[in-house]
Amino acid sequence: MDRRQFLSLSAKRQPAVKATTTGSRTDSGISAYTGTFDTAQAVHLLKRTMFGATPEDIAWVKGLGLDQAVEALLTTVTPVTTQPVNIYGEDEHGILPGESWVNSPPPSSDDEDGKRWNSYKAWWIGVMINQGRSIQEKMTLFWHNHFVTEMDMTHDSRYIYKYNTTLRANAVGNFKTLTKAITLDPAMLRYLNGYLNSKAGADENYARELHELFTVGKGPDSHYTEEDVRATARVLTGFRINANTITTYFESTEHDIENKEFSDFYSNKKITGKTGQDGATELDDLLTIIFAQPECAKFIVRKLYRWFVYYLIDDAVEANVITPLADIFRNNNYELLPVLRALFKSEHFFDPLNMSALIKSPIDHNVGLVREFGVTFPTAYMDAYDAWDRIRSHAASMLQDIGEPPQVAGWQPYYQEPQYHEMWINTDTLPKRNQFTDAIVSEGGYGGVAIDVMAFAQRLSNPSDPVQLITDSVAVLYRIDVSDTFKAWLKNTILLSGQNPDSDYYWTDAWNAWAAYPTDTALRTVVESRLRTLYKYMMNLSEYQLS
Repeated sequence: MDRRQFLSLSAKRQPAVKATTTGSRTDSGISAYTGTFDTAQAVHLLKRTMFGATPEDIAWVKGLGLDQAVEALLTTVTPVTTQPVNIYGEDEHGILPGESWVNSPPPSSDDEDGKRWNSYKAWWIGVMINQGRSIQEKMTLFWHNHFVTEMDMTHDSRYIYKYNTTLRANAVGNFKTLTKAITLDPAMLRYLNGYLNSKAGADENYARELHELFTVGKGPDSHYTEEDVRATARVLTGFRINANTITTYFESTEHDIENKEFSDFYSNKKITGKTGQDGATELDDLLTIIFAQPECAKFIVRKLYRWFVYYLIDDAVEANVITPLADIFRNNNYELLPVLRALFKSEHFFDPLNMSALIKSPIDHNVGLVREFGVTFPTAYMDAYDAWDRIRSHAASMLQDIGEPPQVAGWQPYYQEPQYHEMWINTDTLPKRNQFTDAIVSEGGYGGVAIDVMAFAQRLSNPSDPVQLITDSVAVLYRIDVSDTFKAWLKNTILLSGQNPDSDYYWTDAWNAWAAYPTDTALRTVVESRLRTLYKYMMNLSEYQLS
């Protein structure tokens, strides 16, 4: 299907526009939002900062109000108390089934490591599904897409797990601190050859990406040079990995002790070469030089904007949103919280043109779905991991496999002009989304789990009233409002099964009869079959693909 046509859902919706930096889509900025904060705004905030929004989440946010809800979402840290475990049986190092392998010796073979990879991916999906009311998981995935590592190039799942904990620990902390931590992270050192970097042959892989993809970017105002890349590579010589302890150490004899000079883009700064273990501190000098460049703040703010708000950054957005947020970022020494706080409380974030304007990523689609519907997962760890991995695998078939971004730049829909997020939808991936929703709402479910439509309806305000049931379902599941005519059609055609449109009592009687005798299979079937049809139909529509 045509992706631009997909976004034009009604005459009221602005059609998708080419990702250009000219013109003005909206003039709103980062002034504090003072408008209505009701269900639509609460759901918008939740679905952009978390994976999905449950009825209970929505009530929680509305009860707190905008300011307190943003503060809670940004500052709440839900400890992850689990680690990926052996789900594959025999382990060459004696890790028993159900025990964690993250602190074991290095894997003995690619086959053993591959089994651990599958365990890690399933575990991470489980962490996302069981997230607390916090931005933590969305930010962890954001940084995974920014500071990319690929599992099949790192060749040690223990490194990847530790990399995940590094992202998670710094998810809403200080960007400069995170950049240093990732620079020294064993997974990144392995992925971009940093552990091979020596004075006899400075490897430029990480040095180039540090500038181009991780800090100042490659926009029109970013003018770092090849000399800057070479100087950076020389600064980073000497860092090595202890494979047994999964830690980084500095080998001073492999460090280039000569001076390193940078271009006028970095104000012609010079790093004086250091000897011995002091050579490791040249990394701090390097980051000081890079982070003094204003383009660094702008580059990261643009990426945050495309992740949380909208893919198009035109002249007005650059002036009214990106530049002032970048100023906040720099003035707060690259602390993320002040930037995110200003963004999520801004009039621009709640601008109607930015609500229901993003296509869900596959992870957002799958994880958000099971969270919103309150899908129950098995308690036995083998069954739970199997179900989580099936959720992950189907997202991978729709072009987003956690742990395996397709390249060092991340997933294309977050950076590829002019389509950006429209790339998530094509003639292959859209049917797969529908196949997933059709299966998981069916009686047989998907991957061992299924939506309990009765339990979900009971969580709404008044499920015995078909009008209110439809209204509440639309509010939770959709990000774009639908007409009263369409809501009436859903009610009359599905819930009332074509009865007289004024015969709402048909549904009310059926619901109340089941509620009075919940163990009666026949009464349950009357209600459950219609709810399954309703939610299957709603999830097959374009509206459900929007965040």
